[in-house]
Order: sequence, then structure tokens, then C-alpha cells
Amino acid sequence: MPVLTRLIPSPVVVDIRRGALDDLAGLLADQRISASGKLAVAISDGSGRALRERLAPALPGAHWYPVTDGTLDSAVKLADDIKGNRYDAVVGLGGGKIVDVAKYAAARVGLPMVAVATNLAHDGLCSPVATLDNDNGRGSYGVPTPIAVVIDLDTVRQAPARFVRSGIGDAVSNISCVADWELAHEITGEEIDGLAAAMARQAGEAVLRHPGGIGDDAFLKVLAEGLVLTGISMSVAGDSRPASGACHEINHAFDLLHPRRAASHGEQVGLGAGFAMWLRGAHEESLLMARTLRRHGLPVLPEEIGFTAEEFVRVVEYAPQTRPGRFTILEHLNLSTDQIRDAYADYAKAIHS
Repeated sequence: MPVLTRLIPSPVVVDIRRGALDDLAGLLADQRISASGKLAVAISDGSGRALRERLAPALPGAHWYPVTDGTLDSAVKLADDIKGNRYDAVVGLGGGKIVDVAKYAAARVGLPMVAVATNLAHDGLCSPVATLDNDNGRGSYGVPTPIAVVIDLDTVRQAPARFVRSGIGDAVSNISCVADWELAHEITGEEIDGLAAAMARQAGEAVLRHPGGIGDDAFLKVLAEGLVLTGISMSVAGDSRPASGACHEINHAFDLLHPRRAASHGEQVGLGAGFAMWLRGAHEESLLMARTLRRHGLPVLPEEIGFTAEEFVRVVEYAPQTRPGRFTILEHLNLSTDQIRDAYADYAKAIHS
């Protein structure tokens, strides 16, 4: 008998609005995630203190665990600390590092995890992946999708604007990532999941074409929804493929070749996505992407994040080595150093014109 439908791993509840944080305790009780209120809440060691003071009266049964950094060691320590305490759930309250540490720790002890994001820096808040620093650099670890995602737009507004800008770059880059996935399907026969591709692409398109800015609630909600949908698209695909292509290879190359000079993840993938779209001949789409990124205050050329054109050429040349086995426009074209240099010169000229 044919399979007529499929189950999609996704959160039980997604709450994105102003004031959502004030209703956290009620949401957890109403959704039967934690009727007893016995929670392990991971927070940052710095800014998390203010959130703890604000939320502690509404969560009297919670135990609070400060997390110092986004390392594998911190995630293992958190898991060891909460083990055996009969919590209903683990809550990751903070930015991407805190959420990823909480995701890994919850998976390790077999508890559901609630992601309460205080900024919109990237698409990892709802993904089935925890990205953690380890002795060899940085690793990605498979984890269950959060059972709930809460994003308070008032809290997001209080985060530095660069975090919102980073999320914009990450969301818009989906368009390039999906184009790479479709290219791999066409050239190498790699299997593509149409639903995952559709979710990731539409999330990127919604952010790309929204007329608002980072000060608008309507735009912030579309961005937050786009980042959540991107995370779910990765769960649907069972892989990061719908949100990781040539632009992410370029990002990894920046990080590996220039670890002390690298910009934010979103800045680098947004910049890489614009150039990757140019390489595939989608010049109108590339320039639209660049205009949108620039309107939101994001860089579109490497010089704008402190790199020379020649350094960028080397980054692009090195990029395919960061993800062996992944097929993108970079692997397809297999450009020489001179060809990359010429392509970038044409791209930069078009951007300036």
C-alpha cells in the first residue's frame, strides 16, 4: 500500500509575538509540556540574569543553569547537572549558543526541549542540529527538533541590531542554497525533497521581498517565521541541505582561513549567496539580493567586512574543501583562481554601477 502522507518533525507550538515571554509559564502548562513547572532553564551567564529575575516569579519550580559558552564541554556539563532531577523539559533561554547547548543537553538526557530565542541571528533555533565548539574547531550534532519555540518580538528588539541583520543574511541565503540543491539533483542525481526545498526557498523569498525594516514588528515576525520554517525544512530533509550551499562553504572558508577576522555567520553567508547567484548566471536575482542586504545594513562585498578582493578570491577557491561531498555551483564550475578573480571583478563592478 502506498504511503499517503508523512509525519513531519516540528514543534508542538510556535509562539512569535510581542509579550510572548510573559506567557511562557502558561504556554508550557496549557500544552502539557510542563504542568508541574519543574524545568531546567539554561541561560547565559551575563544577559540571562535579567531574564531570570523577570521570569523566576512565574516559574517557581524552575532550576536555573548558567551556561558560559557554546562548547561541547558546556553542553555535556549541563546534561550531567540536570540528569536525575526529574524535570519535565529543558528550556534554552537566550541566543544561538544557549539554545544549541540546551538542545544537545536535552537530547543527551532524553527530555523535550523548548527554544526561547532572545535574538534572530540565525536559523538554528528550530533546527535538528546543535552547533558546538569542540577541540577540533566546531561540530554539528544531530538532536531532536525543539518541542516548542517562543520568540518575543519585544525581547528581540532589545538585542543589538547586528543580530537581526545576521538573521536576514541567513534567511536570504536559502534561495542560493536551494538553487545549489536543485543543481546537484540535475547534475549528479542527488535526491531532493520538494517539500523541504519549498519551505526553505519561500522563507528566504518572504524576507528578501518584504518592504519593511528591522524596526518593524511585521518584518521581524516574517523574519522569525522564516528562520523557524528553515529549521523545520532541515528536519523534513533530514539534512542541512535546504539551508547550506556554496554560500555556507564560503562562510566556513572565511572562518577557517581567517578565524580572528571573520564576520558574523549571517553577514558571510549573505555575501556569499549574492556572489554564488552571480556565478550561476542569475544576475538579476544576485543584484536584487545585494540591494536587499544593503538596505538592511548588511555587507555585499568582502571589502565591507575587512577583506581584500584577493583574499576573497582565495576564500572562494578554498571553499569546496570545507564540505567534501557537497555539490554546489562552486564544485560544478570548478573555477581556476584567475576565473574566480574575473568573476568577482565583474560582480563588484555590477554592484557599484
